Amino acid sequence: MYDLPLTPRSSFFESLKGNRKGIKVKPPRFKKKDNRQTARFTKGGFSIKGEKIYLAKIGELKPIWSRVLPSEPSSVTVIKDCAGRYFLSFVVEIEPINTVAKNQSVGIDLGIKTFAAMSNGEKVQSPSYSTIDRKIRKLQRKLARSSKGSKRRNVTRSKIARLHNQIADTRKDFLHKLSSRVILENQIIVLEDLNVSGMVKNRRLARTISLQGWREFRTLCEAKSDKFGRSFQVISRWEPTSQICSDCGYRWGKLDLSVRSILCVNCNTKQDRDENASRNIEKGASAVLALCVEEQLAVGMGHRHDSKWAQRDGKTTPVAQPNEASRITAPLCR
Repeated sequence: MYDLPLTPRSSFFESLKGNRKGIKVKPPRFKKKDNRQTARFTKGGFSIKGEKIYLAKIGELKPIWSRVLPSEPSSVTVIKDCAGRYFLSFVVEIEPINTVAKNQSVGIDLGIKTFAAMSNGEKVQSPSYSTIDRKIRKLQRKLARSSKGSKRRNVTRSKIARLHNQIADTRKDFLHKLSSRVILENQIIVLEDLNVSGMVKNRRLARTISLQGWREFRTLCEAKSDKFGRSFQVISRWEPTSQICSDCGYRWGKLDLSVRSILCVNCNTKQDRDENASRNIEKGASAVLALCVEEQLAVGMGHRHDSKWAQRDGKTTPVAQPNEASRITAPLCR
């Protein structure tokens, strides 16, 4: 729709006029010196000398290196966060890495108590942020009572920023390690498209959902799939992954969130709710691939009348019958 990326100001006015799709954009905020600050240096503005780095108009710095640079950097950005910490971010060019995966595919069901339930039976628990979050809420009440412009208010603000950064660093470390392991071990990674903006409207779970970082995990998996030559797929959020038995395909309908295991009345198999959903997510991606191949074949044949699309007599029912294969529908790959 737009040729150039929109700035926060232009996004706000386009949303105000109704030219921008999606939820309404809030008005832009002025920059503050207490918020995140950045400064970018290009080729002529910096140089690396051993363990030190020289920045123009600043001088030599001796940073703590997190890793060895794989190639010559093209630029460096100095970042100061709201807690007063400084970072150096380098832009480097790397070659794509091709490795052999141990498993063919994996379906991942994301949740709150169990962050990721995988189709191979593995369950991954997310770190607990409750202790730090409780401290943040206590300090935020103290910040609301302090007078604006006072030194104590600034000290409290710095404490809150440090705690927020502690949660963000813990979450980022966990998500990076989990996404790297998932990408390296599997050739096809399948996730479910979650409506996070709608889920956070639940006032009882909004804070917990916001701390999980589901969207960040999806972004990391997608980026690392391109890096390592993997296939990343997302199935529709409307697929009834928790309502269908992954073994026989019988559909038992909607379940309350408190129900964590189900006994299938058709095949008498006890299913774990999260593992069953992850297996259905994996099957849903297989259905998407099969449908794409069938559609391409039909296009190649010119949609002949003797193809199996014209030979189908029965109609699809919304609920799977006993002893019937699972029918997780998939959108057309167009």
